[in-house]
Parts: sequence; C-alpha cells; structure tokens
Amino acid sequence: MDLREYASKRQFGKTPEPKPSPRSRGGRRIFVVQKHAARALHYDLRLELEGVLKSWAVPKGPSLDPALKRLAVQVEDHPLAYADFEGVIPEDQYGAGSVIVWDRGHYRHPSARDEEESGKLLLDGFNRGNLKLVLEGEKLRGEFALVKTSRDGKSWLLLKKKDRYAAGDDVLKENRSVLSGKSLEDLIEGEGSKSFRRKRLSRIRVREALENADLENAPAGPMPHGIRPMLATLAREPFDDPDWLFEVKWDGYRAVAEIRKGGVSLYSRNLLSLGKKYPPIVDALRKLGFEAVLDGEIVVADDAGRPDFQRLQHYRDSRGGHLLYCVFDLLHFGGRDLTGLSLARRKEILKGILPAVPGIRFSDHVWKEGILFYRAARDKGLEGIVAKHSRSVYEAGRRSRQWLKVKTRLTQEAAIAGFTAPGGSRRGFGALVLGAYEGNELRYIGRVGTGFAANDLKEIREKLEPLIRRDCPFPAEPETRGDVTWVEPERVCEVALSGWTADGLMRHPVFRGLRDDKSAREAVPEVPQGRRSAKS
Repeated sequence: MDLREYASKRQFGKTPEPKPSPRSRGGRRIFVVQKHAARALHYDLRLELEGVLKSWAVPKGPSLDPALKRLAVQVEDHPLAYADFEGVIPEDQYGAGSVIVWDRGHYRHPSARDEEESGKLLLDGFNRGNLKLVLEGEKLRGEFALVKTSRDGKSWLLLKKKDRYAAGDDVLKENRSVLSGKSLEDLIEGEGSKSFRRKRLSRIRVREALENADLENAPAGPMPHGIRPMLATLAREPFDDPDWLFEVKWDGYRAVAEIRKGGVSLYSRNLLSLGKKYPPIVDALRKLGFEAVLDGEIVVADDAGRPDFQRLQHYRDSRGGHLLYCVFDLLHFGGRDLTGLSLARRKEILKGILPAVPGIRFSDHVWKEGILFYRAARDKGLEGIVAKHSRSVYEAGRRSRQWLKVKTRLTQEAAIAGFTAPGGSRRGFGALVLGAYEGNELRYIGRVGTGFAANDLKEIREKLEPLIRRDCPFPAEPETRGDVTWVEPERVCEVALSGWTADGLMRHPVFRGLRDDKSAREAVPEVPQGRRSAKS
C-alpha cells in the first residue's frame, strides 16, 4: 500500500478527507463512484485492490450504453476509508468542491469462482491494462472493462459490455447520493464564501445539463447572432390540453440575450440593442458563467410581483420597481443548436442551468390546466397567458400556431401617423392619430388622447418632431376632429381598448406606452384565431 502521493496533495488539518491510515477489510471487494464538483465536474471510479482504492477520474461519467466509450484517467491511489467520504473540500485545498457517493457496491472478475481467484484475475488484468469486472451497485450493474490506451501511462477507456443490464437510458440523470440522498448542490449550500458557492453551483448545473442525452444529440455549431424571436398567434379563449404548457404573458419588452466569453448582447425583437437601456440585466447575465442564447422578456414588477409596463417605459429615469429578465427559452448552449429540440426539453435544460442571480428569473409553466391558469392570471391583473405545444421546435422569426397568446384585456400596437394640437392647459399634443398595416397599406384605426402622463406628452412630442411631414401617410385622409400634424409612421405605441367598431376603429382606446422594441411594420391588426382543436 503506497498512499504517499495521496498524502502529499492534502493538508489534513484543513480538509475533511480521511488520512491514509492502514485499514484491513475482509470479504467481498468494494467499488465506489464519487461525483466531484471540483474545478471541473467529473466522476471518480474507485476499485478496492491491493489494500487501496485504485482510482480513475471519468470526465463524462460512466454509462450503461455499450456503444459509448468513456475516457478514464488514472489518478493516485486512495485509502479504503475514502469509499465513505462525502462532503465539501475547502476552496483553498486540492480538489476543492463538493463530493457525493454517487454509487457503490461490490465487484468481482467475471470468470472467478471465488474471492481469492477473483483477486488474482483482477490484479493480473490491472497490471496488463485490460481489467474485466462485474459491478453490483445500486446504479451500475453488469460487466464492464477498463482498457489502457497507448496514448500515455494514465489514460484508460471504461466500457460497458452487452448484457441484461445494458441500457440506452442516461443513468447520470440519477444525480443523488446513494449514501445520504443528497445532491452536490445540497452539500455545497452554506459552505465556503459566497463566490465559492456561486461558482461551484454554476459549474454543477452547467455540467449536469451537458450530460443531458438530448443535448449530446443536438447539432454542434457556432453561436448564432441577431436572432429574431419566435412569435405567438392571438387566440380567442384559453383551453385545457395535456400536450400543452402554459406560461405567464409578461407585460414588457421581448429580448434575446447572447452570452459569450467576450461579453453580453441584449437586443429587442427588431434587433435594437437594449444593453445601455437596461445595464443591470447585462451585469446579471455576465454572472451566469456559461455561453448561451436566451429568449425572454424584460419587465419591471411592482412590490406585488405584477409587471408594470409604464414603469418599464420610464425605468432609466425613475429606477422604480424591480427590473427583471424573465427567461423562458434556450436556443443555443454548450456549442449546440437547441432549436430543433422540443420546447419541454429546452425548458428542462434551461431550468437546470439558470442560477439564483438577482435580476434573472426562470419563467416557469403549468401543464394541461390552461383555463384555470388563465383565470388566475386575470384575477391577479396580469396581461394574459401564452400556450405552447410541449413538442414545438423553435421557429425563429416566425409567428406560429404552436404558440398561442390569450389576453385578459384587449391591446393593440399601432404606428403613430400624426398628432393633434393640445387644448386648454395641455402641452405637447392633444391626441395621437394611429394606424396599423394591412399588407403594405397603412390603415387608420383611430386616435388616442387619454392615458398620458405629463412627461409622456413632452417625450413623445420631442420624438415626433423630426418625423413631421406635409402629406397624410394614409391612402385617403381620414376624418379626424381638429387639424392634424402628420408624421412619418415610424414610431409605435401600444393602447388598451374595449373593442372594435364595425368599420374597424378602436373603442375607448387608452395609451399604454411607446414600443421602442418594435418596428412600424409589426403594427398589424390582431385578430384572434378560433379555438384550436385538441389534436392541432
């Protein structure tokens, strides 16, 4: 037994790992697989042989799939007492991070008739670099082989043999200890500095996501840039369906985030940068610790957690409310294009990797119960819900019927085509003259003169001043009360309304805010689609 290398790497007054003391065992030989969140998350396979635990670091973890070959790098021998070790190695020590006993049990040589013969055959196989073994663990069972490669003196391959225990299922999804039932995240809570915990938790979540079989099957490729998000179709009413999931319809700015080592790009659905407008979101995204493309909504919530679009409009000046980036989709991660995966799988991976960073929230969902969820959203004063088919792929830039939005109140985006003169003591303008595009033609849909704050009147007038034009932008000049100053229809606003007249004008419109995140051509009349069938 030579544990000098093991001892030389550790300070036993600081680390909770066991000292290299002699320990005799009788009976069947043991094996253990420890999951270790060190500088890189990996698995350590340890086999009792010659009075020590012969040890290999398996970066991608063991598998029950005979088609997969896993690299196993031999490391220093460990004492037998290490088989029971579970805990957190301090941040200033070798191998700093949390360790759990992911699996354990007994092992033997497949051809041996008794323990004595098994020991001789195992030692012979180890010395020759071709070690055959049968594992009898709680997660790993059946015949395996460790085969030494010619690359260097430490590299082996861990192989699963074809037998009744072979399986294509991803055994690594079982991420809890067989000793304590804890996960790596459970162990690390409350240990070390806040920075230490945050970095380790991020590594654990990212690595466990990278172990996802769906991710491995997704096509590899460089991170895309300038993605136009997938859009939902307006629906008349909520519905129940076991194949659909339902999310909150956030009342804010749709935003795509590209997170790279070199920095963060945050932009709107029409590719306008939002980074300077909402720097706290960019700062929060930098702390995530991985490269990815996210899709979500920037909102400002009040103290009750309700999104407030007016506060979002004026956040740069007031800093009022709680600025959040509510993330609901993952388009690229780990060098893989995830847009071809089902929505349910994308959201599962997303939920696993998003850490608890202030300003970033995972936008969760419910299954099946769309009607009840809609009623709850309406009762809480939310804008509505979004229904998404759980198997939908991500169709960038396309408005799909696989995603449906159901509003609790009518709203309409409109291109500002002009404004009227203010009356009485009012400053700036009286009302905005609005239009929406039908094909290439701008159609008049009414005017809005209520819902403006004093600073809205001043700000909007200043933004419209450079756009003033002589002629009316509509094909035919509509009948409006009072003289109108026409403008190029480049600015977009959102209004709430009670309904539509027979000739296509808004009833009781109320101004909600400018939509700097949308282009004028996106201002189209939103006509709710009929209720989809349960099979669609």
